[in-house]
Amino acid sequence: GTKQLIELKATAILFRGGCDGASYPIAKKKTTFEYLRSQLHLRARTNTISSVARVRNALALATHLFFQQNDFFYVHTPIIGTSDAEGAGEAFQVTTLPVAADAAIKAPLLSAEELQALEAECSAKGGEVKDAKTALKEDPKNAELKAAVKERVDELLALKESVEKAKQRIAVHPDGFVRTKDGLIDYHKDFFGLKSFLCVSGQLQGEAYACAMSKIYTFGPTFRAENSHTTRHAAEFWMIEPEIAFADLADVMNCAEDYVKFCCQYLLDHCADDLAFFNKMIDKTVLARVKSVAESNFARCSYTEAVEILTVEAKKRKGKKKFVNEVFWGCDLASEHERFLAEQHFKCPTIIYNYPKEIKAFYMKLNDDDKTVAAMDVLVPGVGELVGGSQREENYDTLKTKMLTAGLDLDEYDWYLDLRRFGTCPHGGFGLGFERLVMFTTGIENIRETIPFPRWPGNARG
Repeated sequence: GTKQLIELKATAILFRGGCDGASYPIAKKKTTFEYLRSQLHLRARTNTISSVARVRNALALATHLFFQQNDFFYVHTPIIGTSDAEGAGEAFQVTTLPVAADAAIKAPLLSAEELQALEAECSAKGGEVKDAKTALKEDPKNAELKAAVKERVDELLALKESVEKAKQRIAVHPDGFVRTKDGLIDYHKDFFGLKSFLCVSGQLQGEAYACAMSKIYTFGPTFRAENSHTTRHAAEFWMIEPEIAFADLADVMNCAEDYVKFCCQYLLDHCADDLAFFNKMIDKTVLARVKSVAESNFARCSYTEAVEILTVEAKKRKGKKKFVNEVFWGCDLASEHERFLAEQHFKCPTIIYNYPKEIKAFYMKLNDDDKTVAAMDVLVPGVGELVGGSQREENYDTLKTKMLTAGLDLDEYDWYLDLRRFGTCPHGGFGLGFERLVMFTTGIENIRETIPFPRWPGNARG
């Protein structure tokens, strides 16, 4: 066809597999991303999605290169856990109890008299086994007696199993679940012996290895059961989470800045054709934006200063241009606030730091003012928040107090407190949502186009 970089002059065509053009679900014309989501298994054949996949691949490689070249160890943190590192309470539960409940309610429910009769039969069968074994002792080489013992033992085991199942069926709730005296589901009967979830972060486990190996990073899937249909949220997504021992907040900010700049430069060096495609077809500012991030120094601004800037701006705005979300000290900055700071005020990637303790997680280090924590967010044009991190609270007593204030079960987090109880050091790290990095560097507006087989409420196809 016209406008192709390469022209093929074929001398022969070898037929491998047919494709009926009349029934092929993706037409040879511009197709909406929304429609392509109904064809997840085929959409990688389109120009845009295949280009996204190449950029995603390059960013994954860049991630490993950056951390490996800076002496970080790659650690695989668990996908299943019992703690919610983010404290959002929106985790997918992992349990085998519904399967057991379905099986339980299918079993016959015996009356007390029927159970007593079954137990009596089991007891009688036990007597038969005893008699058979006694007879075998008197004539140990008798093959018929050996067979009789085995037969009666098998019958006894089957009866014992029936008695146990009958007791379990009587013990369970009418819905099939074993419940405590309070009527709650008894998770001691579950596969892991307690409530378990798909992890929303590998940070806490990452801290354990950072405090042993100095510098580590995780890069893997995380999950959040947030019933959200926005363009920025997915139920399954990938996170990059480095942790650095003997580091303060400044070290964490420096590492985050260096990492983001490295990734942008790597794309400029290795994915020029794909970036040119996105710049032409998706977002005409994406190439300049990636170059700007790779070459510029990030602005740095405290949360308090950011609120002051936003307050002045809010007073200037009128009508439709007004901020939708109110600005005040203590508010959680909304995406519109973050994008204003990065795109219009500083006009470059911006790091906001020292947030109010009330709006940040329990593990973040409390500052000397007792009002803020040593936390930071990296804001980038076009996306808003790209990175979130902090110096971790290394003081045992302070961390324990913050956990109690947050209403956390100390028994559940006892292992995490051990990291402070048995020798600790100043340390910190950050988390970056990989798909948001892909969105930022491609101009793709919906996270569902940045991951090969996205998961969102109501969809787990492919």
